[in-house]
Amino acid sequence: MARGLREIKRQIKSIQGTKQITKAMEMVAASKLRKAQEMAQHARPYSEKLKEVVSSIASGTKGIKHPMFEKRPVKKTGYLVITSDRGLAGGSNANVLKQVMTMIAENHKSKDEYELFVIGRKGRDYLRRRELPIVNEVTDLSDTPSFADIKSIAYAAVNRFEEGKIDELYICYNRFVNALTQIPEANKLLPMENMETTGSVASYEYEPSPEAVLEALLPKYAETLIFSALLDAKASELGAKMTAMGSATKNASKMIGELTLTYNRARQAAITQEISEIVAGANAQS
Repeated sequence: MARGLREIKRQIKSIQGTKQITKAMEMVAASKLRKAQEMAQHARPYSEKLKEVVSSIASGTKGIKHPMFEKRPVKKTGYLVITSDRGLAGGSNANVLKQVMTMIAENHKSKDEYELFVIGRKGRDYLRRRELPIVNEVTDLSDTPSFADIKSIAYAAVNRFEEGKIDELYICYNRFVNALTQIPEANKLLPMENMETTGSVASYEYEPSPEAVLEALLPKYAETLIFSALLDAKASELGAKMTAMGSATKNASKMIGELTLTYNRARQAAITQEISEIVAGANAQS
C-alpha cells in the first residue's frame, strides 16, 4: 500500500511540473499573439492601398495587358503552403496540410502537374516525407517575421507564374479569426481576378505611364498578399498554441484533482487498515 501511495504522489508531482510548463507556454503565446495581431492589422492598410492603385490602373486604362492578369490553360499549378516551424499548436498545421493534400488529390493525376513552395518546417517535413515536388522553402522564421524573411520565396513563386512555368498559384494558410478559431483557406493568388474596388476611388496621374507603374506594382502587390497571409498564419499559430496550452493546463489540473482524491482515499484505507490491525492485536492479547 505504501508503494502505491508513493507512485500516486510521484504522478501528482510530475503532472504539476507539466502544468507549470503548459501554463507558462500559454502565457507566452498570449503575449506574442497580441503583437502578431497588431502586425497583421498594420499590414492591411498598405495592401489595401496597393490594391486601390492597381485596380485604378487596371480599370481606368483600356487595353492594358500584364502576365499576372493572363488566364491560360492550366497545365501546372503552384501551391504556396504556410505552416509553423514548431508543434504544440493543436490541429493548426494538420488542417492546412489536409486541405492541400485534398486539393492535390482532386485536381492532379501526377506530380508533374503541380509544384510546392513551403514556409515552415512542419509543412516541409510533412510534404517531403511524401516525396512531393518542393521547389522552394523557408524555415526558422521568428514569431515577428519581416518581409525580408520571405522575400525570396515570394519572388520565386510570383516569378514562376510570370515566366509561364506555372499557370496558377494558390496560397494555403490559416486565416485568423480569434484565439479559438482559425480557418484553413486556399485562395487563388494568380492570375489576379476581381480587382474592382467598391466605393469612390481617388484619381491618380502616373509617370512615366500607367503601364510602367503597373509593371512595377503588380509583383509587389502579389508579394504583399503573401506577406499578409504569413502574418495571418502566424497569428493563427499563436492563437492555436495558446488555446492548446490552455486546454493542456486544464486537463493537468483535472488529473491532479483526480489523483489527489485517489491518494487521499488510499491513504485513508491504509490508516483504517493499520487501526484494524492494532485493534485486532490488542484483542488477541487480552
